[in-house]
Amino acid sequence: MSRSISRTLGAVAVAAALTVSLAACDGKKAPAGSADAGGQHKLVFGFSQVGAESGWRSANSKSIQDAAKAAGFELKFSDAQQKQENQIAAIRSFIQQKVDVIGFSPVVTTGWDTVLKEAKAAGIPVLLTDRAVDTQDKTLYKTFIGSDFVKEGNSAGQWLVDAEKNATGPVNIAELEGTTGSAPAIDRKKGFDDVVLKDPKFKVIADQSGDFTRAKGKEVMEAFLKAHKDINILFAHNDDMAVGAIQAIEEAGLKPGKDIKIVSIDGIKDAFQAMADGKIEEVVECNPLIGPQIMDLVQKIHDKQDVPDRVLSKEGVFTKDQAAAELPNRQY
Repeated sequence: MSRSISRTLGAVAVAAALTVSLAACDGKKAPAGSADAGGQHKLVFGFSQVGAESGWRSANSKSIQDAAKAAGFELKFSDAQQKQENQIAAIRSFIQQKVDVIGFSPVVTTGWDTVLKEAKAAGIPVLLTDRAVDTQDKTLYKTFIGSDFVKEGNSAGQWLVDAEKNATGPVNIAELEGTTGSAPAIDRKKGFDDVVLKDPKFKVIADQSGDFTRAKGKEVMEAFLKAHKDINILFAHNDDMAVGAIQAIEEAGLKPGKDIKIVSIDGIKDAFQAMADGKIEEVVECNPLIGPQIMDLVQKIHDKQDVPDRVLSKEGVFTKDQAAAELPNRQY
């Protein structure tokens, strides 16, 4: 080998070593995703969903998936099947994969500090969707986007107060609660109670979790009806449980909307059909179609722009008189 060739190869080796050294000292995490057509790194968003326990949740997942695709993001999507340990494992997997942003809708409110501190230590920002977490350290996540569950409970309670304002005797309420320990179950109950229980004629005579599912709502309502013959009102924390409860009421030989009046929360198509049929009195909307809002926040967080601590989704309240006209507009 000639001396000139040797010098050339040596220079190449030194340059390559210097390049590796600089990359190692750069301090930036390696990108988790592939490059787009222009050679640019695609933003990678890791998202852990609660599960697929309801029509609302399925619509929420689809909205997130569609919006991520429209935004040009690489989405790593994980279904937790309503188990907190699955979500914690998913978040740790996202950290190992070095995604750009992590999002999740927590199964329950507590028990998140350890894994969120791991994400923070890795330099990966986190956003919460739909449900909040209970933590003293608000620096563990950038923002929370979703509904005001207490307000939703207020709205359901206000319907009952207005509907029964002329009632003189006791008004007996059965309550189908959401997943125990979850933010919507806690807050919807609080919002409802804050409005309704000011008047002593309203009495909650039965309450139990239906876990936000149609099958469990039916099962719990069957138990309510066997134990109590004097239920006047059913408040369901979500529509799927209300639809399941309607099945139980009808199978017991009673008429929903007449023998037992029902108010629920979410706004799924099946609930609007039940309202149009006179079986549900009022539905408080909880909008699942927040995927585009989420992706806008993900981009801003990735770009280190300021985002609000709390972002509310837009929603309404619908009565059975409005159901038939609104039913064609339901996307979920």
